[in-house]
Amino acid sequence: MNNKQIINYRSDVVVKNKSYLKARNPIGSDSDLPTVLMITSYPPRECGIATYSNDLTKALRKQFGESFYIKICALETVSELHQYPAEVKYILNTDFPETFAKLTHEINKNSEIVMVIVQHEFGFYQHINNYFTSFLNEITKPISIVFHTVLPFPDLILKNKVQRICDSVSSIIVMTETSSSILINDYSINNDLITVIPHGTHLIPHSDKIALKRKYKLNGRKICATFGLIGPGKSIETSLKALPSVISKNPDILFLIIGKTHPSIVKNEGEKYRSKLEAIVQEFELENHVLFINQFLPLNELLEYLQLTDIYLFTSNDPNQAVSGTFSYAISCGCPVISTPIPHAIEVLKNESGIIIDFNNSEQLQIAINSLLENDGLRENISSNGLHLMAATCWENSAIKHAEIIHAFADFNFVLKYSLPEINLLHFKRLTTDFGMLQFSILNKPVLESGYTLDDNARALIACCQLYKIERNSEILSLITIYFNFIKYCSQPDGYFLNYVDKNKLFTKQNSDTNLEDSNGRAIWALGHIISIGGILPYYILEDAKRLFNKAIVVAHNFHSTRAMAFIIKGLYYSNLESISIDYLLLIKKLANRLVQMYRHESKENWTWFEGYLTYANSTLSEALLCAWLATGEIIYKDIAKSSFDFLLSKIIKDNKIQVISNKNWIDDNRSETKDFIGGQQPIDVAYTIITLNKFYKVFKREKYRKFIELSFNWFLGNNHLKQIIYNPCTGGCYDGIEENSVNLNQGAESTISYLMARLIMEQSLIEQKNELRYMELITSKHKSEIQIG
Repeated sequence: MNNKQIINYRSDVVVKNKSYLKARNPIGSDSDLPTVLMITSYPPRECGIATYSNDLTKALRKQFGESFYIKICALETVSELHQYPAEVKYILNTDFPETFAKLTHEINKNSEIVMVIVQHEFGFYQHINNYFTSFLNEITKPISIVFHTVLPFPDLILKNKVQRICDSVSSIIVMTETSSSILINDYSINNDLITVIPHGTHLIPHSDKIALKRKYKLNGRKICATFGLIGPGKSIETSLKALPSVISKNPDILFLIIGKTHPSIVKNEGEKYRSKLEAIVQEFELENHVLFINQFLPLNELLEYLQLTDIYLFTSNDPNQAVSGTFSYAISCGCPVISTPIPHAIEVLKNESGIIIDFNNSEQLQIAINSLLENDGLRENISSNGLHLMAATCWENSAIKHAEIIHAFADFNFVLKYSLPEINLLHFKRLTTDFGMLQFSILNKPVLESGYTLDDNARALIACCQLYKIERNSEILSLITIYFNFIKYCSQPDGYFLNYVDKNKLFTKQNSDTNLEDSNGRAIWALGHIISIGGILPYYILEDAKRLFNKAIVVAHNFHSTRAMAFIIKGLYYSNLESISIDYLLLIKKLANRLVQMYRHESKENWTWFEGYLTYANSTLSEALLCAWLATGEIIYKDIAKSSFDFLLSKIIKDNKIQVISNKNWIDDNRSETKDFIGGQQPIDVAYTIITLNKFYKVFKREKYRKFIELSFNWFLGNNHLKQIIYNPCTGGCYDGIEENSVNLNQGAESTISYLMARLIMEQSLIEQKNELRYMELITSKHKSEIQIG
């Protein structure tokens, strides 16, 4: 047997129930990444834990695929044999308990396996529990066990069984606080071992409900639905018996029962339960109001059915059902949920996030359905509350929490590296009309009534200029044209710009009530960017930009806002990259000298900054002086740029993460330390910091700046105090910020542009690294050739 083979523990039943073992490739044999082995049921097996494990595995691979491998040991039985995908490297047939010892041996001898995660359900090991606990005891790698069921009030046998399992593992994961409390209070399990990670949910683009109903030929109907593997525990008859009273008030109601009968139920009793449900449908004459979709639907189709659902019905009759993935998926799709009081529902459906009814109570159910169907506002409110509560449980956030456990307990010292998401302009484009970029969005739905701002369109123009240098396609050029035309629209005859424009393209009263210096500065910064890439733009755009820039610069010396001056310096610097102007250099020096004077006035031993406080867009001030030095060669600009920026970094880089200055907790020189937590963190400040770090790294080539770029970008991907994603990879939008305990799920222009600006810096960095690597390979190759010739 060569080093590309191992024993595959699959006990396939052949003639007369004889079994055999197959060989497979070793786990991660050709990689230096550590491997985490997950023992679980796995698709194509149709079971809730298989689906859960598949979703979790995909999320871990997508977000941390450069940190470790996730490989699978799939559980199966004689009656559940399957062909598995490539990530399944071991197959354990629990009908053959002797294979536990062989699997133990292979795990222990494989140095690449650094941790084992076990998805536990009592039914998996019902007849072989002693083998299972011995298996856990004999594994020498750290083990994390995920309890999908935690039964309260155990007898001594069950309590002892669970305690023995827990004694063998390094960590325990449960999905509800209730399950955690039961383990602690009923099983005497050490609280320090337990981590609560809620059942994962999918990020949803939230498609139009009416369009989806039309797609599935359900238009004109009010939809109630339930889904999952069908069995008596779902108590679907509770819903069927409630329907007649619902139909009397809502004759257009349709109840979708989505899902196949559970395979184990089919094995033991056939379709007895489904036949019972069909008999109830006939008895109550519900044929026109009930639709059975007897399929295990593909995920995308299932999520569309849930998005078109008006009310989701969860009627489990098992008070000990700790958690339900079906319940979680429905809420993440925006379904108002009516549920029986399983622990998961009690924890989630609070604060007007759903309705709870008693077990097997059709009377309460029909009252709840009717009340929701006749009150659109109530349904929308419950849907919104549920979405905000479930946002933290998306699979991306679940992956972050699991990755932290792997990092903490794995028998291997490795760096937890976040993977870069693909560039996704979907929401960026959705926010853009033919006039400009809209200001706000509710979730991922742009709000036309919010109107437009010069600020957002100037930043959008800069982002598109960055992108156009990477991807020179007509679509990006069209966006550049839209945002540039908006800036022209805001330009006034006297050289100044207005900022606020309503949906009817009219300037609003805000323009007279608000100081617009910073907005004017951002416009000049954007125009400087467009001039700097003029060589790759159509001639008419470049000439128009120069004309507008020259007009704006005439009045720029009148601005004294610190950040406005910084933005103008940056605009002048970028325009000078295309064509040097002595007048522009003089203006750079004039504005930079004002910043120098501010710095000299405010700085002291422990406070080397331009102002007596740190507020928003702080890094832009240091970057502006660095640009001033690059343009003029005045050494004082370089020195102050570096000292001020290093001071700022000392305040915002804490515990290996960025903690930008909050809009709720500014820092002054009398209180020069940030609190442990800062709420109100916004993507724009993270993006500005990354832009400045990138400039400083290019100038000084200090490794700490490069490291801080990646560290800061990871704020978007979950390296923040909430351990939650701020960028939404499903929509391509970016959430508007993070508070103390929650994420603002709205995906407005400022945050979405900010993310893209930061992401494009990461992209450019990757391109530069690849080019450097190619150059080094060429030099090495040339050197080897010269040696051989010599």
